[in-house]
Amino acid sequence: MLRLAEDEFPGQQPTMRVHPSQIPPVPDPSPLEDTAPMQFEKSNVLMLGPTGVGKTLIAKTLARILDVPFSMSDCTPFTQSGYIGEDAESCVQRLLVAANYDIEAAERGIIVLDEIDKIAGVKMAHGKDVGGEGVQQSLLKIIEGTTLQIQAKPERGGTKTPGASGSPNNFSSSNPLDGSRNPVSGPGSVAPSGKGEIFNVRTDHILFICTGAFVGLEKIILDRKAKGGLGFGARVRAANPETDKHSTVLSDADVETFRKDLPIYIPTESENPITPNLQPTKYREEEYNVLNYVVPSDLQKFGMIPELIGRIPNACAVSALDEEALVRVLTEPKNSLIRQEAALFQADGIELRFTSGSLREIAKKANAMGTGARGLKAVVERLLLGSKFETPGRCLQLLPPLRHACTKES
Repeated sequence: MLRLAEDEFPGQQPTMRVHPSQIPPVPDPSPLEDTAPMQFEKSNVLMLGPTGVGKTLIAKTLARILDVPFSMSDCTPFTQSGYIGEDAESCVQRLLVAANYDIEAAERGIIVLDEIDKIAGVKMAHGKDVGGEGVQQSLLKIIEGTTLQIQAKPERGGTKTPGASGSPNNFSSSNPLDGSRNPVSGPGSVAPSGKGEIFNVRTDHILFICTGAFVGLEKIILDRKAKGGLGFGARVRAANPETDKHSTVLSDADVETFRKDLPIYIPTESENPITPNLQPTKYREEEYNVLNYVVPSDLQKFGMIPELIGRIPNACAVSALDEEALVRVLTEPKNSLIRQEAALFQADGIELRFTSGSLREIAKKANAMGTGARGLKAVVERLLLGSKFETPGRCLQLLPPLRHACTKES
């Protein structure tokens, strides 16, 4: 009589016993191999620094040297899609116009999102923050990489179309530092029709450079790194009545902490076998730029969402300009302010010269204004305001006597 197993019931087929050696072996799965070529991902940049230090000029000069399409968009009027204002996708549309509707050229261009600190999220008692955190959420996929459908809008006048200037260079402009490039003809240019064609633009390889002053971020960084003390004789943070800003007096321990976290490492003489004559690095307190020590948590406290911070891996801090740098701004560039003023006076037959002492005084007054290099224009205009209107008239009054004298001598 067949004995039933414990898990069997009457009428069930008997259990078949199989020897383990009779089980067919299972082959090992072959490892997955990716034969696709290597792809390099872009690294977006966040530039932090006070106003008037040249953040925008650096981006414009970089695009001019690389000869790529360039567009600049102000983040202040950006709002979330569906609300009154500009959509975040308009920055890509400006780049497409700057590239003369050449999709291939636009997909390797540079977009500068200026004043990105103005869209920092704020705590609202009621309603939705459509101009702050809402805009940041709209920029997430655009900065990381996606495909946007851009509709070409015809010109208001109806006479200008891309390809009308006839210049051989695709990205030429009358002003080499002008952010808005004139649409010109080229081999890859496409003239949109009056109804407005739709272009599919991929943002995977478009470099986004985000700039902003981030006023108040240095206080967040100092609260994290250089905490004040308590008790008599302790070094505490106090308000500066001259600049109406909070300054921090760093102790020796705090300076050592800042020195360890320097983003740029300079080897000493014992650690540099290539140049043994290199002197050991000497750090001074005024060389520290607090914004160099920014971390994602500081930006998050400022009001930026962590999703957007993660898509901008590189943070670059630009230091404020001192008097020596302002003097160089006045004199060294090809279109410097001093050369512009001298050319204006030269048009009236007047030679204008600036002494080194006057240049120092101009830089000193501009530095006290706290607006960076933009203060130089205000100081020079105020200085030459009377001369621009009085000197040409005086020269015209002197011309008739000089002509009369020359006639007598001849």
